[in-house]
Amino acid sequence: MPEGDSLFALAARLRPILAGKTLRRTDFRVPRLATVDLSGWRVDDVRSVGKHLLIDVSDDDRRCTIRSHLGMDGSWRVFAPGQRWSKPGHTARAVIGVDDAEVVGFALRELHVDGRDDDGLAHLGPDLLGPGWDAERAVANLAAAVERDPGLTVSAALLDQRIMAGVGNIYRNEICFLLGAHPSTPIADVDTQKAVALARELLWDNRLRPIRNTTGLPGRANHWVYGRENRPCRRCGTAIARMAGQDRDRVTYYCPTCQPAIGSRTDPAPGRK
Repeated sequence: MPEGDSLFALAARLRPILAGKTLRRTDFRVPRLATVDLSGWRVDDVRSVGKHLLIDVSDDDRRCTIRSHLGMDGSWRVFAPGQRWSKPGHTARAVIGVDDAEVVGFALRELHVDGRDDDGLAHLGPDLLGPGWDAERAVANLAAAVERDPGLTVSAALLDQRIMAGVGNIYRNEICFLLGAHPSTPIADVDTQKAVALARELLWDNRLRPIRNTTGLPGRANHWVYGRENRPCRRCGTAIARMAGQDRDRVTYYCPTCQPAIGSRTDPAPGRK
């Protein structure tokens, strides 16, 4: 599933294609929006909030936002007018046409046309890549989550978009490693300020990179643990393990030595190089 940095990069790519342009065609292929026609409206901005892509449009004194969530398989693709689409037409959920381009959203998990007050995103915590990023609020949200559920794991807390918005499964795995915490460790036993700082640093550093890198290491050493089952830990050489019984977008990887489940640590927690 695309994470916050991927949506930030997508917004940056679509912004020069759409911003300032007049919509010549809109086609929303979900029953709820079937009669919505924004032709003639102007695109004011393209932005991301957490894992959501927002296209702000206006027409005189009317304003709204086309909001989408890609889910696991969704994507937005750009085509020249009249160009054949690269994905099946029946998977298209939104078609947005301007004079020199057609932007199509395929297999979107969510698609909404909202007011411009972002009410549809009010449940989200602070956006890790947003201009109003608030680390103190994210830490406070974590503390409140622990108060509600003392057994909340670090793994679950990092994925909770109500705490802070943008972390997905890859970053969840990598942050747990950098914290030296087994994914099942209660978040109450973790340095929450460090967890928040790592989340911000990793997403910020990768927001415009063509290839995500969470290690800072050269070459193809892009991840500490994610997707590296049975391969040696880059720090200690132990085979990376995978927690069983999970679906494809929630697979958890960890180093049994660097991230012990229970008990005291004999080595210092791994650092990001």
